[in-house]
Amino acid sequence: MRRGTIRAWYLVHKWTSLVCTLSLLVLCLSGLPLIFRAEIDAAMGRGGQLPPVAEGTVAPTLDRIVAGVLAGRPGEVVQSVSFEEDRPVADIVTAPRLDTPYDDAHLHYIDLRSGRPVAGPPKDTGFLWAMEELHIRLFLGQNGTYFVGVMGLVFLAALVSGVVVYMPFMRKLDYGTVRLGRSTRLKWLDLHNVIGVSATAWLAVVGVTGVFNTLDVPLANQFRTGQLAEMQAPYAHAPPLKRLGSLDAAVATARRASPGMEPATIAYPGTFFGTPHHYNIFMRGASPVTERLLKPTLVDAETAELTDTRDMDLHIRALFLSRPLHYGDYGGLFLKLVWAGFDLMAIAVLLSGLYLWLGRWRAPVEKRLDELESGAAVEEAAQ
Repeated sequence: MRRGTIRAWYLVHKWTSLVCTLSLLVLCLSGLPLIFRAEIDAAMGRGGQLPPVAEGTVAPTLDRIVAGVLAGRPGEVVQSVSFEEDRPVADIVTAPRLDTPYDDAHLHYIDLRSGRPVAGPPKDTGFLWAMEELHIRLFLGQNGTYFVGVMGLVFLAALVSGVVVYMPFMRKLDYGTVRLGRSTRLKWLDLHNVIGVSATAWLAVVGVTGVFNTLDVPLANQFRTGQLAEMQAPYAHAPPLKRLGSLDAAVATARRASPGMEPATIAYPGTFFGTPHHYNIFMRGASPVTERLLKPTLVDAETAELTDTRDMDLHIRALFLSRPLHYGDYGGLFLKLVWAGFDLMAIAVLLSGLYLWLGRWRAPVEKRLDELESGAAVEEAAQ
């Protein structure tokens, strides 16, 4: 590789690394507990074992469950009903109005076997909520999410440039070499390179999925104004909805339309993902992959007749798959432990890179390139 090319890649890696290091440290540290979110909730008694139900208890209908929740919240309306994957519990959101922001709504956890309230993760409070807010939005709202996305793109540029700078020197040293007999700085440099190149594939996966996940709001708006608008087109000139029909009947219709699938979330008419005339029942499959891919099903909220059901557009389905992949939530505890190990490796790369830069930030570019070409320091330019 020519000296001018090396110098260009060196500058790209140096400045992109410096720009994103602090943000990446925050994301890696906050993301670590989120990998084990389910396990932490279970250990704290949130979303774990349900109380036993007496033998012979007849499970109430969804209509009865919803009516019971509303009886305890007079003057409110239901915005959505969601069904948990790992226990027979419905998460019901109520609010004073259909357009009330989620932050001002009320969340109810109801045992589907008995219709009784049960414990669940607290809404917008606690350690895990703070870590998620920090990881996704940096406590800056949607602008914070977009900032995280920009930092993710900068990080991917740092990752690519780091690999390009390091590749020519892989030929000079065996993989995994750490020159213990040399200076402390050189040992840190070797460790930085070895750990970085070992975690490259994971860093790329997490970086790409992380950037993609920051687009969830624009993609949700695009789905609402695009595919969802097409699905409800036959009701464009329909009169206003007079009453809400049976939720149980609507769910039965959705099940018949998509055999082998179960409801994941039901958006009520007039809410963001609903339509003025329909229950929008998002169905999910039973496998580790298909349970992530939601299928919108519009059911007339008055008559329980099917209006339309279809798979979401490819880029929306890719978003659904990228979310669990970002946190290693596909292969049980083992994959989560692997993800946590790589997360710690990423933290080590960031801290060692910062240490190496602080020790040589005044060094002229040309001197560092001389060291690179002589082989005295592998990927010294990257610092």
